[in-house]
Amino acid sequence: MKIFPVTPNLRQILFRHKRTPKLVSVRTFLVRGFSATAVCAIFFSTARAQQTNPVPSVVVQPGARGAPTKMVPPSTRATLPPRSAADFEFMQGMILHHAQAVEMTALIQSHTQNKGLRSLGARISTSQSDEIKFMKRWLAARGESVPKAMPGVPAMDMPGMDMSHEAMALMPGMLTPQQMEALRKAKGADFDHLFLLGMIQHHNGALTMVHDLFDTAGAGQDAELFDFATDADNTQRAEIKIMETMLRKETPEEKR
Repeated sequence: MKIFPVTPNLRQILFRHKRTPKLVSVRTFLVRGFSATAVCAIFFSTARAQQTNPVPSVVVQPGARGAPTKMVPPSTRATLPPRSAADFEFMQGMILHHAQAVEMTALIQSHTQNKGLRSLGARISTSQSDEIKFMKRWLAARGESVPKAMPGVPAMDMPGMDMSHEAMALMPGMLTPQQMEALRKAKGADFDHLFLLGMIQHHNGALTMVHDLFDTAGAGQDAELFDFATDADNTQRAEIKIMETMLRKETPEEKR
């Protein structure tokens, strides 16, 4: 009987007997009279069987609350949710909402030396400016109008629909013209205090807008919009906590 050489990299093969499984090395298997061709045939026939007899896919559709799931044909295809006017209104309104936050942070550099506030303001300005660009692209890709530029807010420099400051003031959390004027006139610790109070108000308004979006039937189903809104919600909640902590650390003199 001819013994075929076996390389040391070959692993053991599991062969099942009628009663109990037994591990037999390839070398032993060949010594007992099987050729290398037979070993290869076993491997290739197993692989071919797995390819020619794939396990059929199973598609399960979850039922409504309290209802059982059901099996649907593998050919079933998902359908995109219908376009919701609330989605577009949310994005258009949030662009202007973010723009006021960017306008507020632009005052920090010339109105305070507070390093903590400067750092926070830079983060808010960068994130919300980037989000404004995303929202503009999202609306443009769907053929929807984009709010026009606002005075003193370069991030809003893009043609599109016109929305007045009066319309902006109707959105939750937006600072009134009087609040913005008081912020512009304040300096140092007074500015810090007004900025933190104003931005907390502003962020809470954004949370209300996200809540109203998801509370509207059929709205917030777009994947990109859903990810953006939930991320904005999480980010602004975290920033509110930071600002509330900064307010608590103010000295009595700073609160005046």
